[in-house]
Amino acid sequence: MWSPEYESMSRQRLEELQLKRLKATVERIYQNVPFYREKMKTQGIKPEDLQTLADLKYFPFTTKEDLRENYPFGLFATDMDEVVRIHASSGTTGRMTVVGYTKKDINTWSEVMARSITCTGGGPRDRIQVSYGYGLFTGGLGVHYGAELVGATVVPVSGGNTKRQIQVMKDFGITILACTPSYALYMAETAEEMGIDLRTLPLKIGIFGAEPWTEQMRREIETKLGIKAYDIYGLSEIIGPGVAIECQEQEGLHINEDHFLTEVIDPQTGEVLPYGEKGEFVFTTLTKEAFPLLRYRTRDLSLLYPEACACGRTVARMHRILGRTDDMLIIRGVNIFPSQIESVLLENGDVSPHYQLVVDRKGNLDDLEVWVEVSEELFASEVRKLEHLGKSIKQKIESTLGINVRVKLVEPKTIQRSEGKAKRVIDRRELYQK
Repeated sequence: MWSPEYESMSRQRLEELQLKRLKATVERIYQNVPFYREKMKTQGIKPEDLQTLADLKYFPFTTKEDLRENYPFGLFATDMDEVVRIHASSGTTGRMTVVGYTKKDINTWSEVMARSITCTGGGPRDRIQVSYGYGLFTGGLGVHYGAELVGATVVPVSGGNTKRQIQVMKDFGITILACTPSYALYMAETAEEMGIDLRTLPLKIGIFGAEPWTEQMRREIETKLGIKAYDIYGLSEIIGPGVAIECQEQEGLHINEDHFLTEVIDPQTGEVLPYGEKGEFVFTTLTKEAFPLLRYRTRDLSLLYPEACACGRTVARMHRILGRTDDMLIIRGVNIFPSQIESVLLENGDVSPHYQLVVDRKGNLDDLEVWVEVSEELFASEVRKLEHLGKSIKQKIESTLGINVRVKLVEPKTIQRSEGKAKRVIDRRELYQK
C-alpha cells in the first residue's frame, strides 16, 4: 500500500475522520460559496445541523448544471491567487465545467494517484506511458503527477499518433500503459498492422478509465496486450482520476474514502440506498480547497461493497460503472445501456470490439440498428456464414434487451476509431424533434 494508515484503517476510525473533515468542508463552503449558502438557507439547514454522517442526506445536491450556471469560478471556495491550476471538461453540451486546484489540492491528487498506481502493483522501477490527453482534460496530468510521486519513469506521450505510441512502447521498454480501454484495443490493432506483438514487450499493467467498459472487454485487452488490465475511476469535478481503482484482486474498485465521501441514491427520488443496491453515485469532497463539492450527482450507476478486501484494504469498493443515467437510451419504453450490447458482442470471436448503435425514428417508432465489425477472415467468407452470424447476434441482443433490433455487419475498420472516449451512439431521433 502507498498509505496504509488510511487505506487499511478501521471503519470506525475512518467514519470519525470523514465526519471531522465533512463538518469542516460544509462550514467552509457555507462561508465562502454564495451558491451553497443560498441553497442551504432555502432548505432551512445550517452547517451546525450536521452532527452525524447520516445527516448529510438533508443537505442539497450539486449537479453539472449548477457548475455550468456558475461558470467559470462561481463555485470556487478560495481566492484566485491561491489557485495554481485550472482544468475544464467540455461535456456534451453547454458551457465547460471548470475546476480549480490549490497547491494542497495538487498534492492530494498526486497522493491518490500514487495510491492508485501502487494498487495495481506499479512502483518506482516502472516506466509509465501516459496516453491520456494532456491539457484541460484531467487524465494525463493526474496520472503523470501520481507516477512521479511513486518514483516511476513517466513517458508523457498524450493521445494521438498511434504508430509512434507503439514505437515508444517498444523502444522505451514501457511496463505500464495508461489510456482509455477503447484506445488500448486500437493500439493493439495498430501494433498488429505494424508487425509488432505487444505480448512480447515488457508491458505488464494497463490502467484504463474515462469510459465505461465490460469484463468481456477486459479479457479482450488482456489477451491482445498480454497484460493485467485495471479499471480506474475518477471525474474532473471531484479531482480527476484517482477517486477509485481496482487492486490486484480485481474485486471492485477501492475508493479513497478519506478524501471522497460516497453515497448511492435512487436517481429518481434522491433517496439514499443501502450497501449493495444499484443506484447513482454521489460524491462529497472532504479535503478539496479550491473547488469543494457537496453531494455531487455523477450520473454514474454502480453499487458499493463495504467488506474489507483480501488485499488488506478496508475502504469501501465500488462495482465497475454499469452505465450512466444520461447514457441510457430509452427505446420503445425499454432502458438500454451500450455496455449491455458490448457484452453480447464480445462473447463472439468472429466480431471485433468496435461497434456503434444507430438510433432512428421510423414513423412514430424508435428503431435501433447495431453496426458490428466482423473479422477479416469472416468478411471474406461466403454470404451464408455472414447471414448466420448476423441472425445469431440479433437473437442474442434481442434476448438480452427484450426488444427487436436490426444488426448490420460491416467490414473491418469501417467504424471510426477513437484516440479518446469511443463514440458508441449515434442518435438521429433529435433530427425529427421540433
